[in-house]
Amino acid sequence: MGIRLEGKTIGITGAASGMGLAFAHRFADEGANVLIVDLDRGAAEAAAKSIIAAGGNAVSAQANVTDRGQIRAAVQVAVAAFGRIDIWFNNAGLNRPMSFIDITEENWSSIMDVNALGVLIGTQEIAKQIEAQGGGGKVINTSSISGRVGDANTAPYCAAKSAVISLTQSAAKALAPKDITVNAFAPGVVATPLWTKLDEDLMSIGASSAPGEAMKNFSSDILRGRAAEAEDIVGTALFLASEDSNYMTGQVIMIDGGMVLV
Repeated sequence: MGIRLEGKTIGITGAASGMGLAFAHRFADEGANVLIVDLDRGAAEAAAKSIIAAGGNAVSAQANVTDRGQIRAAVQVAVAAFGRIDIWFNNAGLNRPMSFIDITEENWSSIMDVNALGVLIGTQEIAKQIEAQGGGGKVINTSSISGRVGDANTAPYCAAKSAVISLTQSAAKALAPKDITVNAFAPGVVATPLWTKLDEDLMSIGASSAPGEAMKNFSSDILRGRAAEAEDIVGTALFLASEDSNYMTGQVIMIDGGMVLV
């Protein structure tokens, strides 16, 4: 085990699978106490148990990131277990592709609520807790290359991830007096359950014709020559969670293998 996060308590939404779960295991290996927050209660509990089995410290909480009361309660699970919470990852995400002309109000609202409103609520609630502890902490948001470049079949997701970037900047300004830094990272194509579902959905609307075709097409311009695995993103997440990034705030780190150059 490492020591870069020794004594820190970190909450991660959407942490029962994909990037969030990879982050949770690495943070625990680095000495952190981890709160697994996920909509799927059973998966969250299993994730926490897997960390404990590996010698780490973890608790879990079921929460919908769009429900302020549930997020507030999740934060208190960590406080009750570990005495405080220092770092919060707004990582939960949702994408439901539709061709631009067919996007419905329900599609728009469901995606914006999870990906953007969820970031606002999570940031507000953790800021209140950190301030109550005396100040000093970090918020890290999961944006996306989709926040930089639009796509015809995922417009609400692109808009939501662009909103994450703006929220990151606004929160950095608002929370600086409380000694809370706010940063984001923007992955590209990452082989996670979200992308597996996205591949299926793109086939269903006729945007691709065979399993894996969408990921292959999206990955074709990656300078590193392949889609990412969750472990490829862990180092960036660890940097943002650690003291190494203490002087950084209001920034977005692109971690996409050279897919979008901005």
